[in-house]
Amino acid sequence: MTKAADIKPTHFAWKVDGKVGTVTLNRPERKNPLTFESYAELRDLFRSLIYVDDVKAILVTGAGGNFCSGGDVHEIIGPLTKTKMPGLLEFTRMTGDLVKAMRACPQPIVSAIDGICAGAGTMMACGSDIRMGTARSKVAFLFVRVGLAGADMGACSLLPRIVGHGRASELLFTGRAMGGEEAERMGFYNSVKTPEELQAAAMELAQSLATGPTFAHAMTKKMLHQEWNMGLDEAIEAEAQAQAICMQTQDYHRAYHAFVKKERPVFQGD
Repeated sequence: MTKAADIKPTHFAWKVDGKVGTVTLNRPERKNPLTFESYAELRDLFRSLIYVDDVKAILVTGAGGNFCSGGDVHEIIGPLTKTKMPGLLEFTRMTGDLVKAMRACPQPIVSAIDGICAGAGTMMACGSDIRMGTARSKVAFLFVRVGLAGADMGACSLLPRIVGHGRASELLFTGRAMGGEEAERMGFYNSVKTPEELQAAAMELAQSLATGPTFAHAMTKKMLHQEWNMGLDEAIEAEAQAQAICMQTQDYHRAYHAFVKKERPVFQGD
């Protein structure tokens, strides 16, 4: 297994606090845009988390009061206007691989979103399991505003599942920005905090997930993803099998014995 300390990215910050790993997009002078290199490195980090056993939850955030302004205009969008189809497809597949890696890693992902969350930043937010924001934040699926389809990095699949088909359609067709309170009403944010509270609240949630029954959390995440394309009968059978597996864990037995003793269970993820 890989240890979290062995992960040493160069295009964003990575910090481990207990069982929580924090990804910080850290180009604050440009509102934390992504580059070819940071896309690839983020993809590789989330892929590696499948093999990391000492981190049980992930927090994703941005430096300097913003989350992510999307793909860097000068370092990505400009070069892509001069790229032929094979290179364009290689790039768009790579960006989608980042979201696929976020959905496939077993750790729950909490995004803490302040300021600008646009373009590819919105899709990193959609790839997360839980999103916390601020009232002053602005979320915009900007693809249409640069002449592109809203179908980018899985947006047409993920966003309707988060906010509903009609709302997703409007956001993707118009590219308009929604403020934090509207994002919470739509269900895009799970909760809204003040800018001063956001990081601590998101870390508290991530830590609570990391100290829970983490084998079971990983199973929940897997089933949430896997059941999208199932009918009800198939989903119920899949969940029966998943729950039977979880019933073999030591955490399940710890919870039972703690309940009998009227104590709080201490989960260990096995």
